[in-house]
Amino acid sequence: MSVLVLDDEVRPDYRYLGPEIDRIAGDSEYRVALEDDDVDDLTAYDGIIISGSTASVYEADHEVFERQQQLVEECIAESVPLLGICFGHQLVNYALGGEVIEDRRRATFVEMTVTDDDDPVLSGVEPVVPVLHSDLVTELGRDLRSIATTDYNEHFCTRHETEPIWTVQYHPEFTERVEDNPSDWSRGDHDFSECTATKTIENFVEFCQGDR
Repeated sequence: MSVLVLDDEVRPDYRYLGPEIDRIAGDSEYRVALEDDDVDDLTAYDGIIISGSTASVYEADHEVFERQQQLVEECIAESVPLLGICFGHQLVNYALGGEVIEDRRRATFVEMTVTDDDDPVLSGVEPVVPVLHSDLVTELGRDLRSIATTDYNEHFCTRHETEPIWTVQYHPEFTERVEDNPSDWSRGDHDFSECTATKTIENFVEFCQGDR
């Protein structure tokens, strides 16, 4: 078995982050969701990662994203580990009745505060993390709780109360390898030497392999 990476990017010229998730995850299967989102047997995978996107969940009326909202419920029902990244973070919360709103564009490093020191997916992840987003989760989805905050968002990372479901607003796959892609990216006051965000994906994969 392996981890399934669903690339939710709607713009083909912006699909450089999904492959990075796939690269970091290692033993994984990569799919572009708009081209192939037929996931019938969830138990065939150790876990699922839903990527970021330039789309917004409150405007994404494509049937693929409707199917992914059902997928969230199915992962909960089948206890299949799921990690939502950026748009994926928003989609999971939205699918479970949470609220996502438009904010302002952020493309830089931010500092988060982890509020659950024992969380296995955030273990070893330093406070400085890269973000590329314009939307925010402002109300948690059903049975989700916040496990990390920033000075501008109290629901920066979330976790399901009983099932292995995690979401992060930052991009753990965003590294120096791809930082030249977004035209508005700026390191600001921080540097990649302060960032261990990739451990988020590594931790999730390790959990999946041990859990299933």
